[in-house]
Amino acid sequence: MPIKKYKPTTPGRRGASAQDFSDITKKRPEKSLTKVLKKHSGRNNTGSITVRHRGGGVKKLYRMVDFKRFSFDTPATVEAIEYDPNRGARIALVSFEDNTKAYYIAAKGQKVGDVVISSQQKIDATIGNRMPLEHIPVGLFVYNVE
Repeated sequence: MPIKKYKPTTPGRRGASAQDFSDITKKRPEKSLTKVLKKHSGRNNTGSITVRHRGGGVKKLYRMVDFKRFSFDTPATVEAIEYDPNRGARIALVSFEDNTKAYYIAAKGQKVGDVVISSQQKIDATIGNRMPLEHIPVGLFVYNVE
């Protein structure tokens, strides 16, 4: 997730930074892996306002990210790196050999076309692969630890 830093052309721009979306490869999310995120906006179950000055905001679709990765020893190909408005990390749309798709949290440096594998045994430690902590070599960078 690159960060774009602005030059200090004005006092307001000094120290300013923003997200750079150059690493995103797909604009629309996968429809089968999304659902509508309902807003509560300070209202209770009857719809009456219980907390003032809450509400509004932009409509968001919830991307159903697979945190468990129970499809062991099945290679999956990264099809796209997407933006997720509900979290700070990028998500990767992966496709399995049986044409099922899933969202994973994308690793830094992951690109379209990479092959990722989840396994309970020791596998090669490439970007995006998942295995138990006891099989990860010492000194390797890890992410999304659960």
